[in-house]
Amino acid sequence: MANSLSFTGFVLKNLRRRRLRTLLTLSGIGMAVGAFVGLVGFSSAFQQQWMRIYSSSGTDISVIQGTFLNTTLNESATAELRALPVVAQASPTIYNLMDLTPDVNALVYGWNADAFQLDSLQILTGRRFRDGQREVMLGDLLAQDLNKKPGETIELQGTPFKVTAIYHGASTLEAAAVIMPLDQLQLLSGMQGKVSTIDVRLRPAPAGEAPEKYLKRAQAQIQSSLPGVRAVPAAERANDNQFVKLAQASAWGTSLLALLIGILGIANTMAMSVFERTQEIGILRALGWRRWQVLAHIEIEALALGLGGGLLGILLGWGALRVLAALPQTASFFAATLHWPLLAKAVGIAMLAGLIAGALPAWRAGRLSPVDALRHD
Repeated sequence: MANSLSFTGFVLKNLRRRRLRTLLTLSGIGMAVGAFVGLVGFSSAFQQQWMRIYSSSGTDISVIQGTFLNTTLNESATAELRALPVVAQASPTIYNLMDLTPDVNALVYGWNADAFQLDSLQILTGRRFRDGQREVMLGDLLAQDLNKKPGETIELQGTPFKVTAIYHGASTLEAAAVIMPLDQLQLLSGMQGKVSTIDVRLRPAPAGEAPEKYLKRAQAQIQSSLPGVRAVPAAERANDNQFVKLAQASAWGTSLLALLIGILGIANTMAMSVFERTQEIGILRALGWRRWQVLAHIEIEALALGLGGGLLGILLGWGALRVLAALPQTASFFAATLHWPLLAKAVGIAMLAGLIAGALPAWRAGRLSPVDALRHD
């Protein structure tokens, strides 16, 4: 008789028995997984925007001394880099985060007027800035927020600068930024003779040498010629910096908190289910069900709740990303596409949450003896 009782049939029956409670539980875990999909999707998009800065400009290596936000090295090292046979171009760079108005802050890049990074930008109106002049170029997204156009002025730390151009960049982080002469940003930042990093574009790899091997050889040459510095490949630089790590930590931290609430919701549902079905469990035990079968039955029910909530969460997260991708303020930053690794993580986390939430109720159900269960009122 025991073998004729279907696990699937019991699971579906019990989920339908308290439909409102099941729906609320699915909504809870769905919101948690939706937050995970949306927030982790955001951090992935943020990481891709950093990568576009380097890929669009053709930067192969960033030469730094320190961490992403705390790196300074002598600008004079640029000449030594340009003398290396593997280096095609080297451009000293400063970046900073500045308040432009009480409500708007932006990344500010300092480059020389002949920096190779400028070649990747599309100037929509105006002209490039000139070295030694109080001039800036504004990304089109930032110019729209500030309502600025060429010929007008903008204040940076109390100093007026003339807007010479509005440009469009491949990355939103560039399109929402300020670009100005390196020497002027050095004055504003108190970094005369210093730069944050030196971006390097390598010469083409010799015939017969693999690109990965050539990149490592170039790193070794740069670090050998400039002791104490690090030559970081652009991909590693984009993926491993404080901005990206902060976005990822925030996404995972918030998602885990939401998932914890979802786990508690499933645990409460399963605990109530076990309590309400104590006599039923006793009958199943009397009919021959073993402890592990009862435990497995409760865990499968919790797993089904986790899976259902995970699928609902993917739909919610995808919907949130579609809304953000449609808004003018965020359209260029977000994409409504979901990658398979993210979907697999979302479903896996939801199912794991279900198993964790059902563990204690399943253990308690498995410990019930048939006699005690049948006496339960």
